[in-house]
Amino acid sequence: MGDKPGFSYRTVFLSDTHLGFSGVHAEELSAFLKHLHCERIYLVGDIIDLQALRARWRWPAMHNQVVRRILKLARHDTIITYIPGNHDDALRQYAGLELGGVKLAKRALHRTADGKSLLITHGDEYDLVVQHSPVLSMLGTWAYDHLINLNRLCNFIRALFGMKRWSFSHTIKKKVKSACTFISNFEQALLAEARRRGLDGVVCGHIHQPALRQGDGADADILYANCGDWIERASALVEHADGRLEVIDVEQALNAAGIEIKRLRDEPVPLEMGVAAELLI
Repeated sequence: MGDKPGFSYRTVFLSDTHLGFSGVHAEELSAFLKHLHCERIYLVGDIIDLQALRARWRWPAMHNQVVRRILKLARHDTIITYIPGNHDDALRQYAGLELGGVKLAKRALHRTADGKSLLITHGDEYDLVVQHSPVLSMLGTWAYDHLINLNRLCNFIRALFGMKRWSFSHTIKKKVKSACTFISNFEQALLAEARRRGLDGVVCGHIHQPALRQGDGADADILYANCGDWIERASALVEHADGRLEVIDVEQALNAAGIEIKRLRDEPVPLEMGVAAELLI
């Protein structure tokens, strides 16, 4: 890389970018991808928010830029695997196809540089609410969307007074017992699946809660990793050259590297054929 700022990893795992949804950290994601050098990228679900686009068509220029950067990395020999989630589940029927250098798969198996075998899945298959109560899941998505919009207004006001950003959702997940129980059950289900398959761990997304830890009890030898999201934060899971995994705060990493985050006017643009259309089918 010479003196140019950048990020070099063996593998990068990204989930829950929700392109097409308002308020995502698309500028940070675009800047990260522009300066990224890696062998492989896993897009671990809810990358393009087809649910949001069906409800209200909105495709800002910066979201288009993100897709362009992904496809450019694919053209320059980065191996990219897209594993759809519940917000882009329409793409699951195309598993096995390769579009614009991006391979679609329902799940994947990754082997780290130090020999660990990891199941890669979005994780919604292990969410009983999504699987068995679709109406309740839709209501939860609607409530979450409005919470994020309210949170954005709150943080705008806080910024005027020089206060740090604050996440309603993160606070609820930490304080509300039922939310903590849901997250714990979700993690345990994925750890159990990795153990059932004889694997060393699992990488997922879905619950917008970045994590990297070993399981407890019988799962103490199983690794649980969650990529986080690009709505409440800008997080990614990365694998270093020696196989070590790390969850990084991308916004902090960009600032530390002195990389400017380019802001575009948040106005819709046509979805370009041959760019995002390649991923939307």
